[in-house]
Order: sequence, then C-alpha cells, then structure tokens
Amino acid sequence: MIVSGKDLAARLKAEMAAEVATFPEKYGRVPHLVVILVGENPASVSYVTGKAKDSAEVGIKNTTLRMPESVTEQELLDVIAKLNADSDVDGLIVQLPLPKHISEDRVIEAIAVEKDVDGFHPLNVAALWQKRPCVLPCTPKGIIRMLDDAGVEIAGKKAVVMGRSNIVGLPAAKLLLDRNATVTIVHSRTPNLAEVTAEADILVVAIGRPKLVTADMVKPGAVVIDVGVNRDPETGKLCGDVDFAACVDKASVITPVPGGVGPMTRCCLMENTIECFLKNQTK
Repeated sequence: MIVSGKDLAARLKAEMAAEVATFPEKYGRVPHLVVILVGENPASVSYVTGKAKDSAEVGIKNTTLRMPESVTEQELLDVIAKLNADSDVDGLIVQLPLPKHISEDRVIEAIAVEKDVDGFHPLNVAALWQKRPCVLPCTPKGIIRMLDDAGVEIAGKKAVVMGRSNIVGLPAAKLLLDRNATVTIVHSRTPNLAEVTAEADILVVAIGRPKLVTADMVKPGAVVIDVGVNRDPETGKLCGDVDFAACVDKASVITPVPGGVGPMTRCCLMENTIECFLKNQTK
C-alpha cells in the first residue's frame, strides 16, 4: 500500500473547514495564524506560501510577516512579544532556519507556549516526554495519523527511527513509544545499521540523505515512513531518504516523496492552530 499523505490531508482539511465555518457564529471570529519569515531562503518562502494556502483552504486567517535578513535578534523578539500579547493571535510560527546572528533557541523560547503551534517550545517538549497535555510537533503527529489511517497496528511492534533531531526523530520515537511500540533510535554512529533497520516492523526515516535506505535495509512486509525531502543527485528531482523504487515491492506500506509526510505536516499545523484557538476561547 502506497499511503498518500496528500489525499489524507485533503480529507482532514475538508473536515476542519466545516468545523471552522461554525466558529464566527460560536466565537465571533476564526483562528488566526501568524508566520514570521526572516530573509528570502527559497525553501522557507515555499513552506510559508504552502501554509498560507492551507490556511485559506481551512478558513483560518493567515498573516505572514516578512522581515529582512538584517533584522536584529532583539527586533525579532520585540515583534514576538507584541504578538504574544495580541489576543487575536492564536498561533505563532517563526520559520526556521534563521540567519546565523539570531539564536533559534531564544526565539523559540520567546513564543508564548499557548501559541506554539509548532510544538517546539521547551515546555511543550517537556510535557510530551512527561505524558502531559501539549501541542504535538506537526511532522511526528502527521506520521501517527498516517499509520492509523493505513490501519497499521503500532502496539507490540518493533519500530526503528532513523534520525535523532528535536523536530522529527526524538518526538516521533516518543509518540511510537506512547502507542506501545518497542522503539530503537539509530543514527550516523550506529554500527551495523542495516542489521538494525532490517528488524523493524515500522521504519521511520528522517536522516536527510537521498535514497540512503536500500532494499537490503528493509524487512519484508515492513511499514516504511519516509520523512526526507532531498534532490536526487542524478536527476535533480525531489526524492526521499528511502530508495522508493527499490523498496516499494518489499514494504507492505510505504509513503512516497513528494506527496507523503509533507502534506500531513502542514495539515497538522492547521489542526494545532485550531486547538490553540479553542483553548484561547475557554480562558
């Protein structure tokens, strides 16, 4: 089964749009997401444009604040403080990466935890690891939604997560653990990497290297979730961290690139914005 994140995201966004359409009568307004874009990084511009498109589809108000690459850290923090204090703003994102002269950690910590729709704030991260209510990071949340929609049983399965980033690898491992999988995290220093991955019932790959995972690294019948977005060095086309053509017949479930995890990441951002909006209404 090739799991289309694009199709699942479209279904979920239609459901969200129907829900959001009831908000003006219930609450007097719709959720408001503000995205701050510093500089003109082409990938960041593309991501921000995609978020605006998704917001329009769901009926969420979207504001993109563009700031020059030369903006100082303090100027950016001042803007964040104003948005934190604005009761009309429900979700706030600063698009990463940031220019080298700005501390990403300081910026993430500056965002009000109740508006942190990315789920990156240290208090949200701590709550995730302590099994407390929190905003879940979008990509790991999207991965679990895709597994559930595909009817994949997680409990009791051996899951291997390739990659240990704060954004994908570590939280994805925790969400799988919370669903009673037995989880192994592998990375660049893991010896006998192929032997470990070939034991996985569920293999989540978030390494950032094109076509790193080959057929010999995949257990027959495994579920393969490819988070990577790379350029194929030979063709220049978008590809994942998994050699899709080599692995598609060996896996029982696999996600394509593009059209797999990416659309679900943005879909879950919309979900998180709605969640933060509804919490904002109950204050």
